[in-house]
Amino acid sequence: MKRRRFLAVLGAAAAAMPFAVRAQQATRLPTVGFLGAGSPSGWSHWTAAFLQRLHELGWVEGKTISIEYRWAEGHSERYPEIAAEFVRLKTNVIVSTGSVALAAKKVTSAIPIVFTIAADPIGDGMVASLARPGGNVTGLSTQGVDVATKRLELLREIVPDLRRFAILAELGNLGTVLEQHKVEVASKALGLEALTLELHSADDIAPALAGLKRRAEALYVLPNPIANTNRARINALAIGEHLPTMHGFREYVEADGLVSYGPNTVDMFRRAGDYVDRILRGSKPADIPVEQPTKFELVINQKVAKALGIQLSPTLLARADEVIE
Repeated sequence: MKRRRFLAVLGAAAAAMPFAVRAQQATRLPTVGFLGAGSPSGWSHWTAAFLQRLHELGWVEGKTISIEYRWAEGHSERYPEIAAEFVRLKTNVIVSTGSVALAAKKVTSAIPIVFTIAADPIGDGMVASLARPGGNVTGLSTQGVDVATKRLELLREIVPDLRRFAILAELGNLGTVLEQHKVEVASKALGLEALTLELHSADDIAPALAGLKRRAEALYVLPNPIANTNRARINALAIGEHLPTMHGFREYVEADGLVSYGPNTVDMFRRAGDYVDRILRGSKPADIPVEQPTKFELVINQKVAKALGIQLSPTLLARADEVIE
């Protein structure tokens, strides 16, 4: 009799225990594989935004969710091996940028993949459509290819006498290739000459920009992991060559680039938390539409403009979402 009463009390206590706690005791925590294409310091603001959103949705790192961080440090050849490691770790979802997600998709068709910043997820074959991605990949598109023409028009507005400009691109990065093609087409329509500088690694940056002032009047930096990891160095070299720079993300302008036009990347990483939440709660990536930016930011670094001796028009400054002094 006493034993039956003891078991009844024990059962009641177990029933009163929070479901999440009981689930943790029975199984391991849901695990996210977070693959940073760059470095922890360069991605700190993106990582923080992602974690903050997860916390708002009820996920606490180490208590209700586990996150495995891996950093490629700008070396794209590491993407497949890190993705394979996430497969061995049996992560529930992989989070990263477009170029990384494309590499991860080739490694696994089973684990859900969420990309945060992808220039053209349809064009590079990651998803079947924005509304119905299909497969195991979904996320957020930057529409980088679509706004490439706008960036070039802004660059010509800043440099009215622009005739020749250089494009800094990462060799083999499909998102870069798609935007590069768009820029080259737009340059012809605008009567401009484009010179492409290809990067295999960070070691190619200095030689590519050395003496560039003699061959170009501006530099269009395509967003890519190598450039993102080395954005301060690229901008310093460009200033040394007395070249104005156009970028896709504001982080480049904060690192002494001249101007950027693109979506708010911090917000995109924050919104990636919603995708992870939905997937961990049972939604399939194939059924979660790819989101597109609703707003693009024009950010100008006035300090850099003054260093380059460029007089920016009052109308351009008035249109900017932010002017860094």
